[in-house]
Amino acid sequence: MEFNIALLPGDYVGPEVIAEAVKVVDATGKGFGHKFNWHEDVIGGASIDKYGVPLREETLDLCRKCDAVLFSAAGGPKWDNPDARNPSDTAILNTRRALGLFANMRVIKVFPALVNSSTLKPEVIKDVDLIILRELTGGMYFGEPRGIEDTPNGRRGFNTMTYYESEIERIVRTGFELARRRSKKLLSVDKSNVLETSLLWRQVATRLGQEYPDVELSHMYVDAASMVLIRDPKSMDVLVMENTFGDILSDEAAMLSGSLGMIPSASLAGLPDGKAFGLYEPIHGTDPKNAGKFINNPIASILSAALMLRYSFGLETEATAIEEAVGRVVEDYRTWDIMEDGKKQIGTREMGSLIADEVLTTTR
Repeated sequence: MEFNIALLPGDYVGPEVIAEAVKVVDATGKGFGHKFNWHEDVIGGASIDKYGVPLREETLDLCRKCDAVLFSAAGGPKWDNPDARNPSDTAILNTRRALGLFANMRVIKVFPALVNSSTLKPEVIKDVDLIILRELTGGMYFGEPRGIEDTPNGRRGFNTMTYYESEIERIVRTGFELARRRSKKLLSVDKSNVLETSLLWRQVATRLGQEYPDVELSHMYVDAASMVLIRDPKSMDVLVMENTFGDILSDEAAMLSGSLGMIPSASLAGLPDGKAFGLYEPIHGTDPKNAGKFINNPIASILSAALMLRYSFGLETEATAIEEAVGRVVEDYRTWDIMEDGKKQIGTREMGSLIADEVLTTTR
């Protein structure tokens, strides 16, 4: 089979880690008899440097023409503007919205070999396997009006959080469908005791729950959920929440696995049956201080590529082969962020090569 992929490396360590994902995908294609065609473009700071804007319409057109998008990370201090939102950082937000990708799945799975890599006790994180489903194109990140203004009482900053019932319904319904494929338990996270948007969220989630009698729906305030996520993560399976809450809690959840460098994500227009267009990316940033050193963990990027094979290409066996290869490699080899005594520390390129070789070994 043949597939076309839009490749958006981004900035700083972005190109370094995504190169290893490409390496592993190509090895998977070689082992399983597929051809992956890569169509590369710039985004974020790299696009500003080359074209003067963080995101071009031509880049979006390229994405739409491909079967999926593999993105890394964009933005950084080179393009920071202390008086405004950093334009390089808005590139991926606007890409997701322009492509209609409202559902972001962040997969938090602790590999057995990494139970001692987290700062949490092994008995707390052993066997953790949960998904944070984040609404991606609404809420405070996109709400208007927004700005900073002068007032008689001094400067005032303001943002607007708004959600339409239809926006809530489509992401919560995606949560129910995802839960139905897993443990049949869905936790809806909100702050309905304070926020009207959350009150509407809970009302919609409760109404939709009547359409899914086989799925156990529960509700939790976001502050309580953040505590349970650390205290008893194994009690959670699928969590659905709005944009800002999902951004914060998924970074917190990354520490269950030991590092942001272990967490992949998939941005989709709902839960696919078979093949669906999507954008896949690690949840970490560009890490400017380590750019050029080739020491960062590429596993989140590699696991994001595995999600791409699963959800956009329908290649379940191939996706599982990558995930299992990662699990075997980290038994002995680690990048600095997940390092522990008795393991061999390696760099970005070495980690990618070991995982690619492991995938090929399973297909020989």
